[in-house]
Amino acid sequence: GQFPAWLQGTLLRNGPGMHTIGDTKYNHWFDGLALLHSFTFKNGEVYYRSKYLRSDTYNCNIEANRIVVSEFGTMAYPDPCKNIFSKAFTYLSHTIPEFTDNCLINIMKTGDDFYVTSETNFIRKINPQTLETLEKVDYSKYLAVNLATSHPHYDSAGNILNMGTSIVEKGRTKYVIFKIPPSVPEKEKKKSCFKHLEVVCSIPSRSLLHPSYYHSFGMTENYIVFVEQPFRLDILKLATAYFRGVNWASCLAFHKDDKTWFHFVDKKTKKEVSTKFYADALVLFHHINAYEEDGHIVFDIIAYKDNSLYDMFYLSNLVKDFERKNKLTSRPTCKRFVVPLQYDKDAEIGSNLVRLPTTATAVKEKDGSIYCQPEVLCEGIELPRINYDYNGKKYNYVFATGVQWSPVPTKIVKFNTQTKEILHWGEDHCWPSEPVFVPSPDAKEEDDGIVLTCVVMSDPKQAPFLLILDAKTFQELGRARVDVDMHLDLHGIFIPEKDLKTETE
Repeated sequence: GQFPAWLQGTLLRNGPGMHTIGDTKYNHWFDGLALLHSFTFKNGEVYYRSKYLRSDTYNCNIEANRIVVSEFGTMAYPDPCKNIFSKAFTYLSHTIPEFTDNCLINIMKTGDDFYVTSETNFIRKINPQTLETLEKVDYSKYLAVNLATSHPHYDSAGNILNMGTSIVEKGRTKYVIFKIPPSVPEKEKKKSCFKHLEVVCSIPSRSLLHPSYYHSFGMTENYIVFVEQPFRLDILKLATAYFRGVNWASCLAFHKDDKTWFHFVDKKTKKEVSTKFYADALVLFHHINAYEEDGHIVFDIIAYKDNSLYDMFYLSNLVKDFERKNKLTSRPTCKRFVVPLQYDKDAEIGSNLVRLPTTATAVKEKDGSIYCQPEVLCEGIELPRINYDYNGKKYNYVFATGVQWSPVPTKIVKFNTQTKEILHWGEDHCWPSEPVFVPSPDAKEEDDGIVLTCVVMSDPKQAPFLLILDAKTFQELGRARVDVDMHLDLHGIFIPEKDLKTETE
């Protein structure tokens, strides 16, 4: 096929790549050592490169020729010769365990620099052209967080907004929203932008020892949208997991009879909206987009009825006939919640306060709280991406992977949130990755551009490839086959050529 001549830059992607070290194996697919790979587009040609992230975790494991650093689904025990007392002492010296720097989920842009991210307090700087691993950054040196999301947001000024959890810090557990500037003042050129990191706001956890798990959050023009779900981490279990010989993932539990609470933080005043908004229990990994309309906040998420998705990816389940044998007990559902920020305070109890044309409702309760029920937009999509120029604004299109009852994607989907029209691309034996939208240079409309996805083949005789689709029509423009054993990855970004510093810089 033919690639658009304007496509100049690098698609950079991240995901778990190595699951066996010496005689040891990780228990869970999300635990594998981070493997970066990139497709660079230059004058109509595509160059492929891949490299393991040389994290401290990678180096320790490779040197020991076995897994010695714990991951979320795999608890590792360092030197078996050490007696239990020395182990106990080093472990009790920090109740919250020292987490891994195996940053295998996403990639974040900070000014001119790029960092790989996961859900711990560590991120690693990388060179996006050579994929070399550079310095390690510990968020907890700049603010009190033990965990942070791998899905930050960027505002129009280039600031990064992110969220982290501060576990039992000064007797409180809270969710911290923070901002990282894209650059530092000229006179402080040697300092890192993390030194200028600023806490926007903190939201107290509803429970001191059971904070909510979250993988992403939403952002409108004026608000941060945080969903506190009843999928929660048990801190006491987390602190004793090592002794009990269990992994950290076993410290997460879904409380199906609890409520899901919605928090809205005003970016200007840095205060949370005081009305209590809630919904039924759900599990959520990915926010799609959020925007404001006529006194309401509208936010779209991919939600599940339970937490079965994570369990699917234990390697013991990833057997032959995986697709046929492993069925999700809860299908991913694209839900739209509509929350009225401005409403008649004298409205009757039991009345629906939503004034937009939608089936989503927000009902006033006796105690003044508001019970929200969503409009179901569609089912069976995951790893959603949008044209990020429309982030926080009213939008039409979601680009996503199509998943039915199996957690492995078999299609790429374009979904129109207004008309509910769906376009898809799919072929036999193809497992596509998260689609990344790249706008064309002269884009006038939201879907003017292309969609990039890496496709891994379930038939080992067929080579994997990079696929390019026209974002408007979803017709294939071209594919670049790669003669390597490509891994199934998680998330990625497209870096235009102008944002890549040359080697001499």
